[in-house]
Amino acid sequence: MKKPYVPQSLPLESLDWVRFVTLIGQANAELARYDGILQSIVNPRVLLSPLTTNEAVISSKIEGTQASLEEVLAYEVSPDVKNEKYHDIQEIINYREALNYATKQLDSKPTSLNLVKEIHAMLLNSVRGKDKARGDFRKIQNYIGKFGAKIEDAAYIPPEPSILMEHLSNFEKYFHYEEKDPLVQLAIVHAQFEIIHPFLDGNGRVGRILIPLFLFEKRVLNLPMFYISEYLEKNREEYYTRLRAITEAKQWNEWIIFFLKAVLEQAKANSAKAKAVLALYEAKKQRVVDATHSEYSIKTLDTLFKKPIFNTASFVKMSGIPLATAKRVLTRLKDKNIISSLEEGGGSKGEIFIFDKLIQIAS
Repeated sequence: MKKPYVPQSLPLESLDWVRFVTLIGQANAELARYDGILQSIVNPRVLLSPLTTNEAVISSKIEGTQASLEEVLAYEVSPDVKNEKYHDIQEIINYREALNYATKQLDSKPTSLNLVKEIHAMLLNSVRGKDKARGDFRKIQNYIGKFGAKIEDAAYIPPEPSILMEHLSNFEKYFHYEEKDPLVQLAIVHAQFEIIHPFLDGNGRVGRILIPLFLFEKRVLNLPMFYISEYLEKNREEYYTRLRAITEAKQWNEWIIFFLKAVLEQAKANSAKAKAVLALYEAKKQRVVDATHSEYSIKTLDTLFKKPIFNTASFVKMSGIPLATAKRVLTRLKDKNIISSLEEGGGSKGEIFIFDKLIQIAS
């Protein structure tokens, strides 16, 4: 049987920095480009809100959830309607709320182990894993293996609970350390968190939430809006293989190269998506003004971007536009094919609308 792993202390002594130089330059340049786009957007938290939700969708998908971005947003319009994917959707909503909560906390204090526990508590709120020491570091041994496997057949056994806090406080110190390059540091931070595996459940999601928080705290990005899960999901097998190679053969250099490539490729993809969202906003601005002839046209447009799936009631609530005007505005938007019907209304059930151009970009 494998023994519980004893993590290396950080900072790491023998990294091959020469091998990273080119990728460090490229990844930092792409991130700077992406950050420039973020800063050019007047209200990025509103405009890129669907991208944040989609990050929650994909990060949760890595852990086995099946709900899509469209299903999550449609559920939020009418949460009272029974949905067979309710638990998956709830996990995704929790993820987004935990990310938003952590972001607000960073305005007043740095990332800490307490914040990590709060993130975990929010992630597992009333979903699977809620009874697995939610919001607390584990006091018992855990292990990673195929579903239903016993500890004897585990693929990996994280550190024993008795040494957990020692490695977590080393992790916290290193999080705030001044490393030669923040992206290499982030690669190490992410891997070390997964290696320590401090919770009984939800470690992968907490570890991925820490990525944009780190970039924001180190001022690599001016906003904690970086969506890396898309790359990790596409390269899931290599993601796990590279992590395992650290604990099996101390292959930190190979992991760091993989992670720098992930940041580089994802920064390009994020830039393309953010640009596409911005271009869509600009393109629709005049169309919405022309279609609605309303003083509320910009409020209307912002609401479409914040929640691209909605019914009349949720549109009124989010936009603050009076009901009679809102109904008129939505009718005109539908007539001009700016929005379309996702679900027809009937009886007491209102029609659900979709701004599908934005959904296509986000997902």
